[in-house]
Amino acid sequence: MIKESTLKPISGFSILAITLSLIALSSYLFVINWQFLPITLILVSLFIIKGFIIINPNEAIVLVLFGNYSGTIKDSGFHWINPFYLRTLISLKARNLNGQSLKVNDKIGNPVEIAAVIVWQVEDTAKAIFEVDDYNKYVNIQSEAAVRHLAGICPYDNFEEENADITLRGGAEKVNILLENELNERLAPAGIKVIEARISHLAYAQEIAGAMLRRQQATAVVAARRLIVEGAVGMVEMALAKLSEREIVHLDEERKAAMVSNLLVVLCGDKEVNPVVNTGTLHH
Repeated sequence: MIKESTLKPISGFSILAITLSLIALSSYLFVINWQFLPITLILVSLFIIKGFIIINPNEAIVLVLFGNYSGTIKDSGFHWINPFYLRTLISLKARNLNGQSLKVNDKIGNPVEIAAVIVWQVEDTAKAIFEVDDYNKYVNIQSEAAVRHLAGICPYDNFEEENADITLRGGAEKVNILLENELNERLAPAGIKVIEARISHLAYAQEIAGAMLRRQQATAVVAARRLIVEGAVGMVEMALAKLSEREIVHLDEERKAAMVSNLLVVLCGDKEVNPVVNTGTLHH
């Protein structure tokens, strides 16, 4: 496996001064009617000019000489290299990959739609150029494969798998860490480093979205009802205790049961209660 090695180039300004001197000398010789030598100097100057390169910040040039990898230049500026080098310019800037929404089955088998945003950059230029055919395409394909694999090992939520440690919906931070680690492992052979990976879209597939929404609503209603009932029982218990403590009224077991029933209906009902005024005695 080829590994990156850095190459220190020659300053382009010093070679530029030599080239300009050769051009000036060839012009002078041509003026004094020298023929062969001025042409030779011009050809040499053109050959030297071919070796000038300019590297911008966060860019690199991979050099190959007669089929052999010679090194990578990462120093920005104006340089001169052997004109026989074959050069491949490669960007070292961070890039965003906004993955398309994928329809996959989660760990339980429910179809879900999932997409991820990935921030990556080239870390090893030699691997990116020589170990894979097209590193941009490689990143796209491996990222899609990693997202599919992640969705397959984690359930969407813990409705059907209550003991799940990580879910796609509830464990966002852990899911992102899993995705980032897997992407770094998959993209390492291409010299790619993943800076950040996050789930950008997550939803049930359209064919089951309605049913899952109703299930979530039902779960929310049950949870709310449970809380209402617990509160109502506490209020009834407190009311009976206060009545007994202050001796406002003495109720037998049958009247206590009727009072509890009425209070629970009032406190747990969905609609407003219409009061009934009793103008008779307590027992009529």
